Amino acid sequence: MCSQGMSGQGMILDWNRGALAEGLECYRREAFFAAHEHWESVWLQSEEPEKTFLQALIQTTAAFHHLQRRNTAGAISLLQAALRRLEPYPAVFAGIAVAPFRDALRWWLQALARKDDPLRDPFPQIVLDLPAGEEA
Repeated sequence: MCSQGMSGQGMILDWNRGALAEGLECYRREAFFAAHEHWESVWLQSEEPEKTFLQALIQTTAAFHHLQRRNTAGAISLLQAALRRLEPYPAVFAGIAVAPFRDALRWWLQALARKDDPLRDPFPQIVLDLPAGEEA
């Protein structure tokens, strides 16, 4: 992992192989508990600033797992914590488009606060935003 601070592109984590790629695939299939497990193995070995960033993604997976089990209060709490952790990061960080993801998390929190049933809508996607020439 290459550290470039929190400005610009930030850190590049390899989302194309290993636990990060496996977790991303699980997240996209809405297997949130499994995604959490894959990413936690990387998070445990990480240093800042990627450690807090990964923690926010892990909290997001836990929130959506709670929501799938109809634990709305738990989901709201975890989404709020994830969003607080994501706020300081730039629009793109560690190969992830953070800005649209944050916006989607805010939308979900608003829908849950209105007592809407957002489960009828797709979960927020984690979109890779890698430098030119890198796999997506």
